[in-house]
Amino acid sequence: MAWFYLFLGGVLEIIWLIAMKYSNGFRNFWPSAIVVLALIGSMFVVSLAIRTIPMGTAYAIWTGIGAAGGAIAGIVLFNESKDWLRLLSIALIMAGIVGLKLTAPSDQPPAGETVNATPAPTSAPVKG
Repeated sequence: MAWFYLFLGGVLEIIWLIAMKYSNGFRNFWPSAIVVLALIGSMFVVSLAIRTIPMGTAYAIWTGIGAAGGAIAGIVLFNESKDWLRLLSIALIMAGIVGLKLTAPSDQPPAGETVNATPAPTSAPVKG
Protein backbone atom coordinates (compact mmCIF):
# COMPACT_ATOMS: atom_id res chain seq x y z
CA MET A 1 0.00 0.00 0.00
CA ALA A 2 2.95 2.33 0.68
CA TRP A 3 3.98 2.27 -2.99
CA PHE A 4 0.43 3.20 -3.98
CA TYR A 5 0.54 6.14 -1.56
CA LEU A 6 3.86 7.23 -3.01
CA PHE A 7 2.53 7.04 -6.57
CA LEU A 8 -0.61 8.95 -5.54
CA GLY A 9 1.58 11.60 -3.93
CA GLY A 10 3.48 11.99 -7.20
CA VAL A 11 0.25 12.34 -9.17
CA LEU A 12 -0.95 15.00 -6.73
CA GLU A 13 2.36 16.82 -7.31
CA ILE A 14 1.56 16.96 -11.02
CA ILE A 15 -1.98 18.16 -10.30
CA TRP A 16 -0.89 21.05 -8.07
CA LEU A 17 1.73 22.07 -10.61
CA ILE A 18 -0.79 22.21 -13.44
CA ALA A 19 -3.29 24.03 -11.21
CA MET A 20 -0.58 26.54 -10.27
CA LYS A 21 -0.10 27.36 -13.97
CA TYR A 22 -3.85 27.95 -14.30
CA SER A 23 -4.01 29.96 -11.06
CA ASN A 24 -2.31 32.92 -12.78
CA GLY A 25 -0.17 33.76 -9.78
CA PHE A 26 -2.93 32.78 -7.33
CA ARG A 27 -5.31 35.29 -8.92
CA ASN A 28 -7.87 32.62 -9.93
CA PHE A 29 -9.66 31.12 -6.94
CA TRP A 30 -10.47 27.55 -8.03
CA PRO A 31 -7.07 26.67 -9.50
CA SER A 32 -5.48 28.22 -6.39
CA ALA A 33 -7.70 26.11 -4.14
CA ILE A 34 -6.72 23.00 -6.09
CA VAL A 35 -3.04 23.89 -5.59
CA VAL A 36 -3.46 24.07 -1.82
CA LEU A 37 -5.57 20.91 -1.55
CA ALA A 38 -3.28 18.88 -3.83
CA LEU A 39 -0.19 20.04 -1.92
CA ILE A 40 -1.70 19.02 1.40
CA GLY A 41 -2.92 15.72 -0.04
CA SER A 42 0.44 14.98 -1.63
CA MET A 43 2.34 15.55 1.58
CA PHE A 44 -0.18 13.55 3.58
CA VAL A 45 -0.02 10.42 1.41
CA VAL A 46 3.76 10.60 1.21
CA SER A 47 3.87 10.78 5.00
CA LEU A 48 1.98 7.49 4.97
CA ALA A 49 4.38 6.00 2.43
CA ILE A 50 7.52 6.81 4.42
CA ARG A 51 6.27 4.70 7.29
CA THR A 52 7.62 1.70 5.36
CA ILE A 53 9.57 3.00 2.36
CA PRO A 54 12.98 4.49 3.17
CA MET A 55 12.69 8.28 3.34
CA GLY A 56 15.40 9.05 0.76
CA THR A 57 13.95 6.58 -1.73
CA ALA A 58 10.42 7.88 -1.21
CA TYR A 59 11.44 11.52 -1.58
CA ALA A 60 13.44 10.90 -4.75
CA ILE A 61 10.61 8.92 -6.35
CA TRP A 62 7.94 11.42 -5.25
CA THR A 63 9.78 14.41 -6.63
CA GLY A 64 10.84 12.45 -9.72
CA ILE A 65 7.23 11.62 -10.55
CA GLY A 66 6.32 15.27 -10.07
CA ALA A 67 9.25 16.54 -12.15
CA ALA A 68 8.82 14.13 -15.05
CA GLY A 69 5.02 14.40 -14.96
CA GLY A 70 5.21 18.18 -14.82
CA ALA A 71 7.54 18.29 -17.81
CA ILE A 72 5.26 15.94 -19.78
CA ALA A 73 2.21 18.01 -18.79
CA GLY A 74 4.02 21.13 -20.01
CA ILE A 75 4.63 19.49 -23.38
CA VAL A 76 1.07 18.19 -23.72
CA LEU A 77 -0.93 21.07 -22.24
CA PHE A 78 1.22 24.15 -22.78
CA ASN A 79 3.13 23.33 -25.97
CA GLU A 80 6.53 23.43 -24.26
CA SER A 81 9.67 22.26 -26.03
CA LYS A 82 9.82 18.67 -27.29
CA ASP A 83 13.49 18.64 -28.29
CA TRP A 84 15.38 15.37 -27.97
CA LEU A 85 17.56 16.46 -25.05
CA ARG A 86 14.50 17.39 -22.99
CA LEU A 87 12.79 14.08 -23.80
CA LEU A 88 15.99 12.19 -22.97
CA SER A 89 16.23 14.02 -19.65
CA ILE A 90 12.64 13.08 -18.79
CA ALA A 91 13.41 9.47 -19.72
CA LEU A 92 16.45 9.51 -17.42
CA ILE A 93 14.32 10.77 -14.52
CA MET A 94 11.86 7.96 -15.19
CA ALA A 95 14.70 5.42 -15.38
CA GLY A 96 15.90 6.69 -12.01
CA ILE A 97 12.43 6.22 -10.54
CA VAL A 98 12.29 2.63 -11.82
CA GLY A 99 15.83 1.95 -10.57
CA LEU A 100 15.01 3.23 -7.09
CA LYS A 101 11.85 1.14 -6.98
CA LEU A 102 13.72 -1.99 -8.08
CA THR A 103 16.47 -1.51 -5.51
CA ALA A 104 14.21 -0.56 -2.59
CA PRO A 105 14.07 -3.06 0.27
CA SER A 106 11.35 -5.60 -0.42
CA ASP A 107 10.81 -6.72 3.16
CA GLN A 108 7.98 -5.01 4.98
CA PRO A 109 8.27 -4.26 8.68
CA PRO A 110 5.81 -6.06 10.95
CA ALA A 111 2.39 -4.47 11.38
CA GLY A 112 2.52 -1.43 13.61
CA GLU A 113 6.26 -0.83 13.11
CA THR A 114 8.00 1.66 10.87
CA VAL A 115 11.35 1.59 9.10
CA ASN A 116 13.04 3.99 11.53
CA ALA A 117 11.28 2.98 14.73
CA THR A 118 13.29 3.30 17.92
CA PRO A 119 13.78 -0.14 19.46
CA ALA A 120 12.20 -0.79 22.83
CA PRO A 121 14.58 -1.23 25.75
CA THR A 122 15.51 -4.88 26.27
CA SER A 123 16.56 -4.78 29.90
CA ALA A 124 15.43 -3.11 33.11
CA PRO A 125 17.51 -0.31 34.58
CA VAL A 126 20.14 -1.34 37.10
CA LYS A 127 19.22 -0.50 40.69
CA GLY A 128 22.04 0.56 42.90
